[in-house]
Amino acid sequence: MNKISMTRRAFVTSASAIGLVGASGLALPYYSRANQRPAFTHGIQSGDVDATSGMVWTRTDRPSRVMFEVSSTESFTNAVRLAPLDTSPASDYTVKRLLTDLASDQDIFYRMVAADLSDINAVSEPIVGRFRTAPASKRDIRFAWSGDTAGQGWGIDETGMKTYATIAKHTPDFFLHSGDTIYADGAMKDEVDLPNGGKWKNTVLIDEKRKVAETLDEYRAQWKYNMMDKNVLALSAICPTFYQWDDHEVLNNWSDSKDLSADDRYTEKSIHVLVARAARAFHEMTTIRYEPSEPGRVYRKIAYGPLLDVFFLDMRSYRGPNGSDMQETMTPESRILGEQQIKWLKRELANSNATWKIIAADMPLGLVVWNDGTKKVGAEAVSNGDNGPAKGRELEIADLLRYIKNAGISNTVWLTADVHYTAAHYYNPDKAQFQDFNPFWEFVSGPIHSGTFGPNGFDMTFGPELKFIKAPTAEQGQNLPPSAGLQFFGLVDIDGATEQLTVRLMDRDDSELYKVTLDPVRSA
Repeated sequence: MNKISMTRRAFVTSASAIGLVGASGLALPYYSRANQRPAFTHGIQSGDVDATSGMVWTRTDRPSRVMFEVSSTESFTNAVRLAPLDTSPASDYTVKRLLTDLASDQDIFYRMVAADLSDINAVSEPIVGRFRTAPASKRDIRFAWSGDTAGQGWGIDETGMKTYATIAKHTPDFFLHSGDTIYADGAMKDEVDLPNGGKWKNTVLIDEKRKVAETLDEYRAQWKYNMMDKNVLALSAICPTFYQWDDHEVLNNWSDSKDLSADDRYTEKSIHVLVARAARAFHEMTTIRYEPSEPGRVYRKIAYGPLLDVFFLDMRSYRGPNGSDMQETMTPESRILGEQQIKWLKRELANSNATWKIIAADMPLGLVVWNDGTKKVGAEAVSNGDNGPAKGRELEIADLLRYIKNAGISNTVWLTADVHYTAAHYYNPDKAQFQDFNPFWEFVSGPIHSGTFGPNGFDMTFGPELKFIKAPTAEQGQNLPPSAGLQFFGLVDIDGATEQLTVRLMDRDDSELYKVTLDPVRSA
């Protein structure tokens, strides 16, 4: 990793404005006065990078023609110019594209310049980002994951979203954001009184964050708010983000049964209208790939070389309505992934030749997450809390785990977030009510910048064993602010020589809390 890390650090230090804008050698039309030129408003992003391609994104302040250059050198001496793309109000002036025909295991630098459509000679300053493509051969791989950004009223304070900066220090190949990427239902105040007598101050705040999101523009603004943080911008400029979503991209615990009739915060009462607006904003504001067979699809696979495939699940869009989750047969109402996604996942797992198969799940399997946390009733996640044989949503997961065993699929590891603390779980069939599966690990991390909660109770249907946990104590209470330090992320390292996979659970101050190294199961 040393050579790669030095290249990335050199890029970060050489680029101005916290790594967002580099010096330009691009031959451009004349620069008009700054206030007459278009500008890039929310930085630059890359994502869904594989061995030969990757998505890039930016946003302008007006209708603009965005010109792209791609290079394997920071100086852009061998740059390839791509056809320009136009921004418009229809997509809130965002633009994203798939860069293709890239060399594998290569640092890729991409540069954008915007020209005002109403005055094509008025040209912006350039903006520059970088990422590294996946390898075609075995090499060391490092990536980070976490979830839960800007939740529970904890926004951008004077320090900013520090955990993003801590992740950047590790120069990961990519960052996997495990959902709750925004809190569209989390209205913020300028100040919050803390239990110790101090105050949390949201030093950066916009009007759209002072209420719940309902309109398309309000959902878009939730994303733009996150990108007002210097640490988020800096990480995005040097590291691809692989996005998935959970509930707070729309609103808390949403499913088809969500009833907003008594929620005075919402004038729009249709959950389906809100989901449609939120989903459009999610795809406009992130670098998630476009799937022609199902526009708007979130589940997908990213092949990251011979050592790693990442399978991104969508545990939100195809679920049955939240309820008691005690069905004894698998029906559309008892599913959490849905029939088509399960078929896809089984097929892709069986076809995977990668050593490690990371299953990125936005919700843990064996933790009880109540639909109504106050009354402790209803299932929001997979487990129903009865500690018995598989029922409800557990039926679908049991079927999947049985398939993985019977198909001889090895080296699966589950990564997740959602519960706002960090933990390591080992699923042991010898201690489970449902036993027809091979043992596996699940690692939980987050929040990256939200309130800290937990711990949650176990459901023993799949026999989870707690190997490590870091969560608030009873004395500390719940909904701790980011300044309390209990903000978490995980680091995964795959050794290119031994193929061992090492997971480290970290906090925002970069302390290593837990570490385990897993040996790959070799094919016979």
